Amino acid sequence: MSVVAREFHLTSRPQGWPTADNFRLVETELPPLGDGQVLVRNTYLSVDPYMRGRMNDARSYIAPFALDAPMDGGAVGEVVESRSPDRKVGDLVLHSAGWRDLAVLDATRAAPIGDPVGSASYYLGALGMPGLTAYAGIVEVAALRPGDAVFVSGAAGAVGSLAGQIARLRGASRVVGSAGSAAKVAYLQDLGFDAAFSYKDGPVRASLKAAAPEGIDVYFDNVGGEHLEAALSSLRPFGRIAVCGAVAQYNSEPPAAPRNLALVIGKQLTMRGYLVGSYNHLRDEYHAQMADWLRDGAIRVDETVVDGLENMPTAFLDLLRGANTGKMVIKVD
Repeated sequence: MSVVAREFHLTSRPQGWPTADNFRLVETELPPLGDGQVLVRNTYLSVDPYMRGRMNDARSYIAPFALDAPMDGGAVGEVVESRSPDRKVGDLVLHSAGWRDLAVLDATRAAPIGDPVGSASYYLGALGMPGLTAYAGIVEVAALRPGDAVFVSGAAGAVGSLAGQIARLRGASRVVGSAGSAAKVAYLQDLGFDAAFSYKDGPVRASLKAAAPEGIDVYFDNVGGEHLEAALSSLRPFGRIAVCGAVAQYNSEPPAAPRNLALVIGKQLTMRGYLVGSYNHLRDEYHAQMADWLRDGAIRVDETVVDGLENMPTAFLDLLRGANTGKMVIKVD
């Protein structure tokens, strides 16, 4: 019997902000399983900011999406057919064949989850790539020390919300977050941030100075632009910046470099960009620690769950506009 999958293709490259016209939902007949392969029915799909960069035909750290071909991304699913001795029907697996409801994969590309800690969707968030991104950025890239004051931009998103909580658990003296609405500011306060502000309420530099009047030691950057300029102003000597993302420029021309970039010299700051794939040596440590924090209730995980594969482009566009709180995922029908 033939198996038909629904999958999204990128049909054109966005110019500025993506639109629904850049995507098409396609039905595709899947090939029969070969030896060592599995058929996975996806249950949750990851929606991530980095996917915007892959829609451009430009050299980067990850290959761009091909036009008129299946898109991909993080996914959790259940094995529904197997020709591998290492994966059995019913196994819950983590893999990268997202943006679709069914996928034929080599079993080696489908990592078993086993008995999940919390929702299976957590393996796309706190127990997945965003969690390791937050952990590596705070622990190793920014080299957080007990007593450091920390500022996290884009703090209500999947990575930022975890980075702030991890900083607090690792001994930060003060954790400040920025977000895009009063509701998200309240959310950050509920997470245990010592102070939070909306970047829409006024200049970021003034808001950060009010939230951290004695300055900061660590800046976890998800945004770039005005936030980076404000952080440079507030950082104390020998402060550290972990550059995780720059969402402020994903859909527009990059802004001019921070006007106060020379402060890096006088304050002897360290500014380091990083990719999560370079920190796999921390994976076991982070996973064990995060699982303990989740079991103990020390870390709170929130998700914005959108039902239906067909709504994935809308969810992605909403993510870029900041409509999510915590991790954005699709629950596949």
